[in-house]
Amino acid sequence: MVLLYIILIPMLGALLSWLLAARSTALCRWIALVSLLGSLALVAGIWVISAAGNVPPDRWLYNWQQPWIPHFGISLHLAVDGLSLVMLALTFLLGALSVLISWREITFRVGFFHFNLLFVIAGIAGVFLTMDLFLFYFFWEVMLIPMYFLIGIWGHERREYAAYKFFIFTQAGGLLMLLAILGLYFTHAANTGVYTFDYFYLLNTPMQRATAQWLMLGFLAAFMVKLPAIPFHTWLPDAHTEAPTAGSVILAGLLLKTGAYGILRFVLPLFPAVAQGFAPWAMLLGVAGILYGGQLAYSQPDLKRLIAYTSVSHMGFVLLGAFAFNELAYKGVVMQMIAHGISTGALFIIAGLLYERMHTRALARMGGLWTAMPAMGTVTMVFVMASLGLPGLGNFVAEFLILLGSWQASQVFTILATIGLVIATVYSLRIMQKVFFGQTERQYALPDLRLREWLIVTPLIAVILFLGVYPQPVIKTITNYELRITGPEATTSPDANNTRAAPVTDSLFVIK
Repeated sequence: MVLLYIILIPMLGALLSWLLAARSTALCRWIALVSLLGSLALVAGIWVISAAGNVPPDRWLYNWQQPWIPHFGISLHLAVDGLSLVMLALTFLLGALSVLISWREITFRVGFFHFNLLFVIAGIAGVFLTMDLFLFYFFWEVMLIPMYFLIGIWGHERREYAAYKFFIFTQAGGLLMLLAILGLYFTHAANTGVYTFDYFYLLNTPMQRATAQWLMLGFLAAFMVKLPAIPFHTWLPDAHTEAPTAGSVILAGLLLKTGAYGILRFVLPLFPAVAQGFAPWAMLLGVAGILYGGQLAYSQPDLKRLIAYTSVSHMGFVLLGAFAFNELAYKGVVMQMIAHGISTGALFIIAGLLYERMHTRALARMGGLWTAMPAMGTVTMVFVMASLGLPGLGNFVAEFLILLGSWQASQVFTILATIGLVIATVYSLRIMQKVFFGQTERQYALPDLRLREWLIVTPLIAVILFLGVYPQPVIKTITNYELRITGPEATTSPDANNTRAAPVTDSLFVIK
């Protein structure tokens, strides 16, 4: 039941925040913050139990299942392993910081804002927890509408355009995934006589290669749009640029990660053979995203738009590593998901703080801010260095592991991806040069970081340093997840009445 509480607490907090906002906006904000911290505490408790060795390292930590619509094989099936555990921790950490960063920024319809923010977080948590594909699609769509409102109501000048574009792209991808889920559902029933949406049963569905290819492309379309991968990335810069600061943090830090998670959790295990056949094309798209996203980031005159394009570049490493099909690359992919969420989320927070003080995002109107705000300049330097992959920070560990793993799959793609690290250095240093250094005739009298802002950036600095200096606890946690890329003869042994599901066998490679 603890997994259900993780989702229900932010949902309940969302309703209370909305209902009580008329009495007190401060109470509304505190309810939202306490709700997210409560769920974070539950996730931390699971992590502590796992680290203590009370759960076998190669099993699911918790696996809870109750019938929902048994006639159609739909159940409330939630489970957590090392992969979903670290993503849940990232979700609620960034969610709580998003509430804090909105404390002064959001001044109208405060209750409805926190309602949407917490429902997005609840939907993301559901995506990371559910093991029923119908329920997975439900949570996938739960993320969509609240984020549409966050952008469309509290965004900047072109917020409606950005919100519509975000909705159309993600909804189109989601509908393709729904068709693929139904196709897998009926294919499994046709071959086994069992109608079920349960992940463990569907893992080894016998099917023809052509059928598997079409079904995989349906899943992959939704995940690559959300990732985003070239050429499905065009919604991202507009959504990031026009969203409020909290919306940008959630988009960059969490929503993009649901696409990467979907590839690791569903595409590779459900369709291992056709995924291997598609791997060269996927790695090519990943490298294209790294290089093209980096080039576009360097050329942007808008700070938030620049940071948005860095996400396109960094998530290209995720696509490259996910389809490299080896252990090192897998570890690097998950580390990149965490490190990118922290570093890029922090950069969007800093962009929001600068906009609050200067009322502009144009790099041409900045420069020379180090003298006025040395503390903010120092904090920005930390995350800029993380973004370019400086050793000692989390992004370096992630990208290094991905490149080591991808070298085993394709040396050419790895060399091209390494060029992206050089581009990352250029656009990252451009942020510091244009914002905090450079020549300027303006004299700024701007406040430096305040107490609330220190409370926001300090945990992010601590996490990115921890990931860079001592990543072993996180790597150990994510490798407690058995990434089974199953063959056609593999079998599963799911047991709805058991607290754990037996792992599948005959894998192409196993992370444990």
